[in-house]
Amino acid sequence: MSIQSLFLFSQKKFIMIKVLKFILVPIVFVLFHSCAHKKDLIYFQFDEIDQEKVTNNYQLTFKPDDMVQIIVSTKDLVSAQPFNLPIVATSPNAINAQGNPRLQSYLIDVNGNIEFPVLGKLKLGGLTRVQASEMIKNKLSPAYLVDPIVNILITNFKVTVIGDINNPKLLTLENERVSILDAIGMAGDLSISGNRKNVMVIREENNMKKKYTIDLTSNTCITSPVYYLQQNDVVYVEQNNAKVQDAAYTRTTGLFISLASVFISLLTILTR
Repeated sequence: MSIQSLFLFSQKKFIMIKVLKFILVPIVFVLFHSCAHKKDLIYFQFDEIDQEKVTNNYQLTFKPDDMVQIIVSTKDLVSAQPFNLPIVATSPNAINAQGNPRLQSYLIDVNGNIEFPVLGKLKLGGLTRVQASEMIKNKLSPAYLVDPIVNILITNFKVTVIGDINNPKLLTLENERVSILDAIGMAGDLSISGNRKNVMVIREENNMKKKYTIDLTSNTCITSPVYYLQQNDVVYVEQNNAKVQDAAYTRTTGLFISLASVFISLLTILTR
């Protein structure tokens, strides 16, 4: 082989290598970045818990659209009956009420009020359970009852868990003390592509929607103001970067591979 032939062959080989790098590097980049890293999947990896910021003193605050059940009791049960309205199932053809009685629930309106027997309009919106109970007790005693006991329950406590999660759903809960981990667990946990570092909680405060973010890979999530959820909270889990990039590049990866095959075939022919 002459020197000129060797030079041409080397030049063609150099061109072929450059073209292969140009085509294959983006493909390798896509494949590498579409993989989730271990540090993106494990909960509670980083930071120390500041015990002074950890609180178990969770207090629910009543909001519009809450359905509340108010139970009033005292030593004289007869005198407490007007404040405990029952709901009884009836039949159109029946003379008497049928079924097991249940206590009435009261809807808190947009202004935070309910209509309560005898006492009339009561403002519960913005109050904690303790504050609301004390307010009703003060209105009942001593005018109507002696040493009344007032218990208040929310009958429609619910949170919504959506996004990149295994079983997104609306959760109706009997327990009003529920953490974000409880809700995620009941929704089947985050999928492998769920972003654990930037979970969003949408909460209504003072008639406005407010967004919080929480990092579940950090131990400090336990001290977050949204660690304990409130009624009507929405938990949204976004896709992690690997999933987003994979979705963006999936449509073009096949094209890259096809073009690479064509270029390799052409270069093979030209360098013969």
